[in-house]
Amino acid sequence: MNENEYRTAYHGLNPNRCVYEKSILTQSCQCQYANRINIAEREGIACNDKAALQQCSEFLSHLRQHASFALKMTQIVGNLLPHSKEVQVQKGGLVGLIPGLPNTRESEINSIHHLINEAAESCDQNFEDYPYRNLIPSISHHLVVRRSRKKSRK
Repeated sequence: MNENEYRTAYHGLNPNRCVYEKSILTQSCQCQYANRINIAEREGIACNDKAALQQCSEFLSHLRQHASFALKMTQIVGNLLPHSKEVQVQKGGLVGLIPGLPNTRESEINSIHHLINEAAESCDQNFEDYPYRNLIPSISHHLVVRRSRKKSRK
């Protein structure tokens, strides 16, 4: 299966793709609405609640726009970020919502939507008014471990 066929099949089987899919697949984040699906040897996450998906999408979109400085980027075009930077925004932003939680890869997030719903309540459901500046340190300090390259033998 080539990549284009995979994407077509994936979007057909998973029309409600979870926007926090990358963080959930790192196995350190959970959500009560997440449903794992498998296509061939790959895994994806679907959201079982359209209202929750909308709320998470809106929060993450605003978070990305406010995170450009923390990511050392001048601007973020649309929602396109490299994988490691996307995980840094997603997981770093979630960790920032929990005061006192250590900012490590191993820090467990048990309910993504619950955290985002609490954030929405704190700003009267208007994510434009949320104090994202409080999350920026958490995003900038949440580093994703890169795979080490194998040295070639000569």
